[in-house]
Amino acid sequence: MELFENVERTELSELGEFGLINLLTKNIELTNKSTIKGVGDDAAVLDVDSKKILISTDILTEGVHFDLAYTPLKHLGYKSVVVNLSDIAAMNGKPEQITVSLAVSNRFSVEALEELYEGIFMACKRYGVDLIGGDTTTSKSGLFISVTVVGKAAEEKITYRNGAKKGDLICVSGDLGAAYIGLMILEREKRVFEVNSEIQPDLDGFDYVLERHLKPEPRLDIVEKLNNLAIVPNSMIDISDGLASEIMHICNQSKVGCRLFEDKIPIDIQTEDTAKKFGLVPVTIALNGGEDYELLFTVPQEDFEKIKNIEEISIIGYITDAAEGMSLITKDEKVFELKAQGWDAWLKQEQRS
Repeated sequence: MELFENVERTELSELGEFGLINLLTKNIELTNKSTIKGVGDDAAVLDVDSKKILISTDILTEGVHFDLAYTPLKHLGYKSVVVNLSDIAAMNGKPEQITVSLAVSNRFSVEALEELYEGIFMACKRYGVDLIGGDTTTSKSGLFISVTVVGKAAEEKITYRNGAKKGDLICVSGDLGAAYIGLMILEREKRVFEVNSEIQPDLDGFDYVLERHLKPEPRLDIVEKLNNLAIVPNSMIDISDGLASEIMHICNQSKVGCRLFEDKIPIDIQTEDTAKKFGLVPVTIALNGGEDYELLFTVPQEDFEKIKNIEEISIIGYITDAAEGMSLITKDEKVFELKAQGWDAWLKQEQRS
């Protein structure tokens, strides 16, 4: 039965996640002077005295964002916090408080929720964040987790997605693609178990990629390193949907183009080797895998001497005029147009239904 009769129906998958966000928020009008930035970046920005307040919210849905067949509840609790802290890091800010809201079905016991919260408390303790509230309600099916994070930043240090300038160096922290490879390993072992429950999961030798998927970390350490060197990026975003998708967000919002170089994109050796065993091209995984929660940012060329020796930061390209488009230069110097093929919750949900 349709909710609304005689109304043309558009499937959610036709718009995708970002298309839906744009549609639902296009008519928002900000009326309070204290609202500096609303929808459209990694976090909202509010003006409170000399500091700016940063607020961001994420929802994790069972069957879409996580699979409890291979995700320990403690790890899930930890991850639900850190993916939100990552949004504050992407604004060049410091997270300070969170609220956690749950919708839970009756198949979960009290002990299960205690395990979930053990992971939540672990993340809060590690990153000095206070859990200050939330809500709980019942769910007819599955588990839903909504976390809101509140942080602070000085106005002159807040970094948006729309500040990239021609000539900027494109930088990324850590390495890319590991989280997706970890997911592939877990999905492979789940399928084997479903065929024969007596076969134990073969996870030996995959510790790094599994941890990157199950227990990611927000790169608040990179924010601190940049701050210590007096580097304020012109633009920044965290990599939740894949490198290609995120650099396209920066370019589209900044009205610029970019050149990325395949041989400069950091990929861990375990990620590379495992991708090849699956018959996948490692750079494709790095570009489109998602859930790495590394920081992608741009800085002026004059900051090169400061940034070139920072551990765990790679310079992977540069910003161009918008007319030059967005492209990847391969190791053999071929030029390919960048396309966002990253993780899309709406598409994934449709494929599972």
